[in-house]
Parts: sequence; C-alpha cells; structure tokens
Amino acid sequence: MIEQVRAFNRFYTRVIGVLRDQLVGSPYSLVEARLLYELAHHTDGLEGARLRRLLDLDAGYLSRILARLEAGGLVQRSPDRTDGRRQIIGLTEAGRAEFSTLDRRQNEALHELLAPLSAERRGSLIAAMRIVRQALGDQTDDQPDQPDRRTVVLRGLQPGDLGWVVARNGALYAREYGWGTAYEALVARVVADYAGREHAGSEAGWIAEVDGEKVGAVFCMRSDSDDEHTARLRLLLVEPGARGLGVGGSLVRECLSFAEQAGYQRITLWTVSLLDAARRVYQRAGFTLDDEAPFAGFDQPVVAQNWSRTLHEL
Repeated sequence: MIEQVRAFNRFYTRVIGVLRDQLVGSPYSLVEARLLYELAHHTDGLEGARLRRLLDLDAGYLSRILARLEAGGLVQRSPDRTDGRRQIIGLTEAGRAEFSTLDRRQNEALHELLAPLSAERRGSLIAAMRIVRQALGDQTDDQPDQPDRRTVVLRGLQPGDLGWVVARNGALYAREYGWGTAYEALVARVVADYAGREHAGSEAGWIAEVDGEKVGAVFCMRSDSDDEHTARLRLLLVEPGARGLGVGGSLVRECLSFAEQAGYQRITLWTVSLLDAARRVYQRAGFTLDDEAPFAGFDQPVVAQNWSRTLHEL
C-alpha cells in the first residue's frame, strides 16, 4: 500500500508540474501560487500565524516568500486593528490582478488535461479525487467542512444501467457487509424481472448522477402479490462517495411521486435492520416498520424488515 501511494504521488506531482520552478509559465512557484490563492480568497487579509497554519509552512520559509512577493508589489502588510502587535497580510491591487492571470492560466492548463477524456472518465476521475480527499480528512482549522453543494441529477434508465445496478450492488454489499453471491443473485433476479415485463407506466427505475457519474439507483415495481393498488420500492443504492448529498432521499421521493401518479395507494419495501442509513431515509419519507424476522439468505444471519406507507399523504 505504501508503494502504491508513493507511486501515485510521483505520478501526480509530475502531471501537475509541482517539480518545476515555475507554475503554468508564470514566474511563481507552486508554494507562491498557493499563497496568492489564500490571500485572494480572504479579502480582509490573514494574520501571519493563520496563514502559516493554512499552508503548513515553516515561519522562516513563509517570511522569505512574503518578502519576495512584497518586494514585487503583490503583497502588503498592515497592523491588525484589534491588536497592534499583529500584522494582517493581504494582496495589493497589483497582486489581485496577478492572481487573476495566474488563476486563468491554471484553469486553461487543467482544461487541456481533462479535454481528451470522455465525460464518463472525467466523472470517474473527479469522484476518485473526492474519495481521496474525504479519506484523508480534507479540512483545516481555518476552513472547516462546508456543505457539499454538488447537484444530484436523476434520470431514467439507459442501456447498460441494469448491468451496473447488479454489479455495484454485488460489489458494495460484499465489501461493506460481507454478503456473498447470494445477494448479487437476488439483485440479478429482481433486475431480470423488471427487464422482462411490460411496464405500461406502472413501473420505472432511476439512476442518480453527480458530475456525470452514476452514484445511485432505485426501482418502483408492482407488488409481488396480486394487489394492484400496492407498489414496491426496490434496490435503493447510493455509492459511498456520494453519501451525505441527499441522493437516497431524492431517489425515494422520485419513486414515491411516480407511484402515486401511477395510481398506487400504498407502497412497501423490504430491507434488513443493519442498513442504518437507508432506514433513516425511509423513515424521513414516511415509511413505518410493519414486521421483522431473522433471515439467513445472504451467507450470514440478518434481521429482515418490511416497511410500508400510504401514498395519499404525499
């Protein structure tokens, strides 16, 4: 694992030009460009100690960089209005203009890097970067986690989606809960049942996307019983990297809305008790627990649950 991380670091630092003295053809190093970025995004300036924490730099090294940028007319220091012993560091007008040019050049360089990739590959790349950041705790004491404002887009099923649903369910639940192929086989049967029937407006499935990447799915299907007034929510799935974005809630709401428009009066679902996040989504959507019982169908014992709700309350 250590060698894989080091190999990635060597590759990525070469791709983004960290090892060069100058960044994207500018006269600035990566450290200097990052300093300009922080000051440009703190319009009231930053106290020296706070800037040092943001950049995780030695005080002497930071002082030398600031001196160079100050000599170039890009940075200025002024006394803190609340504490004269401290100095506030900020950009001059020339500094802001220089940062604007540097920022544009960096955007153009990244556009060239991403342009050869397909939309799907770009989405996968961004998702992988997001996972790395989240796994390594991407935050500082000056910039706590902010709400993720990426847009969740729901769409109908397209060719290839059904296979993706089976594959991702099997892989994720095996990794996260240790379920064997029995669960994947169950998902495959449900998907095959959906694909082999005439839906005629009574059944549907949706894929959730973020940044062009598939991150979730759900199906609204007819009840297994002969009750034509009851629908069934099936195979709700949310990718780990998209959890916390409201993907599950959006998919469930879409399913409920469709079920009501299709004329169903009631909707049910089957789940297991250890899926805490899914249970909270169902509860927020108005589902209540009907019954539960032990179940040993996924190569390990679980507690199976049936939930339901009426639809006129939407």
